[in-house]
Amino acid sequence: MSQLTPDPHDPVLVVAGDIQVSSQWIFTPSGTVPLRGANIVATDYSRVEQRIPTWAIVVAIVGFFVITLFSLLFLLVKEQRVVGYVQITVQAPGFAHVCDVPVTHPGTGADLHGRVMYARQLAAALG
Repeated sequence: MSQLTPDPHDPVLVVAGDIQVSSQWIFTPSGTVPLRGANIVATDYSRVEQRIPTWAIVVAIVGFFVITLFSLLFLLVKEQRVVGYVQITVQAPGFAHVCDVPVTHPGTGADLHGRVMYARQLAAALG
C-alpha cells in the first residue's frame, strides 16, 4: 500500500542544496514527490584555478628595489581556489527540479555526490 501524502513523522535523512530526502519522499521548493520512481543526478561543474596571489606580486615589486633577485621568488607562489557549482536534478513522472549548489572547497563536490548517491540508494531500496 503506497502513501498518498507525506508522513509528518518521516524524518529527513539527507539534504543536498534545497532538496530534502526522507525514506519515502523528496521535498523541494517545486513540490513533493514520492522517492519511488524518482531519478536524482548530480553533475559537477566546478574547477580548481591557480593564480599568483596579489600580495606576492606587491612584495615582488616592492622587494625588487630592496633585494633584487630574491624578491622575484615570490612570483613562484601559487594559490588554488575552487570555483563553480554542482547541479542536482530530481526527475519523476510529471516533475523536475534543478538545484545549483556553489562549490568553494575541494571536498564540497565529493560530499554532494555522496549525498546524492545515498538518496539514490534509498530510491533503489524501494524498487
